[in-house]
Amino acid sequence: MLVLLPPSEGKTAPRRGAPVEVASLSAPELGPMREKVLDALVEASARADAVQVLGVGASLADEVARNVLLREAPTAPARQVYSGVLYAAAGLDRLTPTGRRRAAEHVRIASGLWGLVSPEDHIPAYRLSMGVDLPGVGPLASAWRPLVDEQLATLASDELVVDCRSSTYAASGRPPADARWVAVRVLREADGRRAVVSHNAKHTRGVLTRHLLTRRGKAPETAEQLARVAAELVGTELLAVELREPRRGARVLDLVVG
Repeated sequence: MLVLLPPSEGKTAPRRGAPVEVASLSAPELGPMREKVLDALVEASARADAVQVLGVGASLADEVARNVLLREAPTAPARQVYSGVLYAAAGLDRLTPTGRRRAAEHVRIASGLWGLVSPEDHIPAYRLSMGVDLPGVGPLASAWRPLVDEQLATLASDELVVDCRSSTYAASGRPPADARWVAVRVLREADGRRAVVSHNAKHTRGVLTRHLLTRRGKAPETAEQLARVAAELVGTELLAVELREPRRGARVLDLVVG
């Protein structure tokens, strides 16, 4: 099983820790591109129009300015740095040592800066979306795609892939053809109607991720087994679970919330 997560926009900046060592991150094959994107991000963040270049509002100017010092900034495990809604629900930093080892093996986080990272990779807090057209690199999803595709060909070959990424991050790479690929979608049911939700989807995907990492028993190996595992949350976090036929190469697991 491989669980693919998006990063969180909200990040907790480490107060102490050694600066990032790109060569020490998991998937060292991504190193040259990581260095290229990091250099380009530092340069772009020093521009007078940096917030426009990075596609964020003026209220985030301080976070963009912090990018200039990324090579000197303290680092911490990615499970601590990513701290948004999904990660609060997944609780990757609240796992037992056994759970952390399981997460390190089975979870990868998509990143506009790093491509893919493990929860145990030590990274600084940064501001960069996969949707950015970064000067010197180009559209990040396109730039990362061939490299992420290669990584997923290794990590996800003949595996069940539980894809919790948003569309922006899913564009950065696809699991190989022999993977059992399931995209997780969250729907809200109200007055007998269902509609796709966005913000609440982060929480629900985080809940599913934690359940997959902490429940007893063997990890699911097929889409049908995944649906049965997700159904264990019906009556608490979920109203219903439905498995749909392939859509753009992936089967779709609908998690219905109230």
